Amino acid sequence: MSPPALETRALCRQFGGLTAASNVSLKLEQGARHALIGPNGAGKTTLVNLLSGVVKPSSGVVLLAGEDVTSLSVNRRARRGLARTFQINQLFPDMTPAEQLCLAVGERRGQGANWRAVAGADGAIAGEVEALLRRFDLDGVMERPTRQLAYGRQRLLEIALALALRPRILILDEPAAGVPAGERADILAALAALPADVTIALYRIAQEATNNMVRHAHARRAWVTLTHSDEAVRLAVGDDGEGFDRASVGAEQLGLRIMRERAEAVGARL
Repeated sequence: MSPPALETRALCRQFGGLTAASNVSLKLEQGARHALIGPNGAGKTTLVNLLSGVVKPSSGVVLLAGEDVTSLSVNRRARRGLARTFQINQLFPDMTPAEQLCLAVGERRGQGANWRAVAGADGAIAGEVEALLRRFDLDGVMERPTRQLAYGRQRLLEIALALALRPRILILDEPAAGVPAGERADILAALAALPADVTIALYRIAQEATNNMVRHAHARRAWVTLTHSDEAVRLAVGDDGEGFDRASVGAEQLGLRIMRERAEAVGARL
């Protein structure tokens, strides 16, 4: 049996006297869709930073496909197949979408230092970039500086850049945040069409994105985890999107009405 694509074991992170993540253990199988939502201060950002290597844990381990990567840097984890996007775009405003994708593909191939020359001479890179531009409906703006693009197009570009790394695990931070309603459908459609074999974790996501991810998930099961500090209510949706099943971890004992209300709201809409 293959190991999980992403796994944590008793992951903890303390900042002085504050415990931001406590004893977090999870497993995401290849192709899984997993959503993490919860109120401010629940530790969502800390958890994702622990997974991606931005922050080192106080204790516990992170594994990618069974390999312990706890001590690895962000870029070394990226080379092992873990990519992420951010709530606030991390783009080069003066570069065009085509240039940024050429840079991303060239870097993945170990040719980032000479990406301009390589992209012009290598038809495979050009073909891959053209395919990504078409896939995310960016071909019409491929030569425009990124700062001139509508915000929804910038969000699509960031997802395209993450996919240019050909990740095994993709972590998306509220991909539709700040996107006008008229452009949000493009983001949701892009999420629904992400490769079936890529393990995807979304966090701080809107209800609309949660429902869309689950309804269109190619994975056998889609999980939604609602967090509050170090406790969680986990929701599972089966293959057909029917027969909602809720499994809770200490939720009733906590008496967190907001948690139960959110869980019931998610369940009612799926």
